[in-house]
Amino acid sequence: MPNTTPNPTPNPTPNPTNSPDDKQVPIDVDSSPKPAHATTGSSSTPKSRLNKTPKMIANGRLALNWYLLSLVVIILDQWTKWLAETNLTFLEPVPVIEPFLNWTLAYNYGAAFSFLADAGGWQKWFFSGLALLMSLFLIGYLAKAPRQAKLLSLGLALVLGGAVGNLIDRLLHGHVIDFIHVHYADVWHYPIFNIADIGISIGVLLIVIDMLFLEKKREV
Repeated sequence: MPNTTPNPTPNPTPNPTNSPDDKQVPIDVDSSPKPAHATTGSSSTPKSRLNKTPKMIANGRLALNWYLLSLVVIILDQWTKWLAETNLTFLEPVPVIEPFLNWTLAYNYGAAFSFLADAGGWQKWFFSGLALLMSLFLIGYLAKAPRQAKLLSLGLALVLGGAVGNLIDRLLHGHVIDFIHVHYADVWHYPIFNIADIGISIGVLLIVIDMLFLEKKREV
């Protein structure tokens, strides 16, 4: 009799990809919020680093421009004093704008508002020394002042020019030459002053404005 026993079906080759031992491993996704970064081409640059206040840079050699302004004040001051000495008579007023302004030649042997004017002569060297020290300080401070602080540098330059202008008077004449006389008729008289005094007054005002309103903004 023929063999009718069926041939056993060959076992299929197991597919390693379908192995029951192979399990899907879940992938953890980090969904935590990421820090903000600036779009600078580098994803590792925090935005906060780009918002830092720029470093203050000193005037340095640019202080020469402010020294030139001081020189202009000195030249204008000495020139107007020469005109006053040449064309005016001591303490004889010349009306300019009545009744508010005269040209009146006067000599100040002391400080502002004739302080210590009658001290006996030693005040000449005392105030000259103070003016010299102040001038040297201003020269150095102008070089170190921030370039951004233009109003401060302007004030320092005006004070420097005025201080040197009056210092020249004290060293050459022993007194400061004044000639600008502001008054109201014969009722009120402001102490007679000069161009150097104007430079010092405006300069101090600008420095105070910078200290009160601008200095803190530069530090933010």
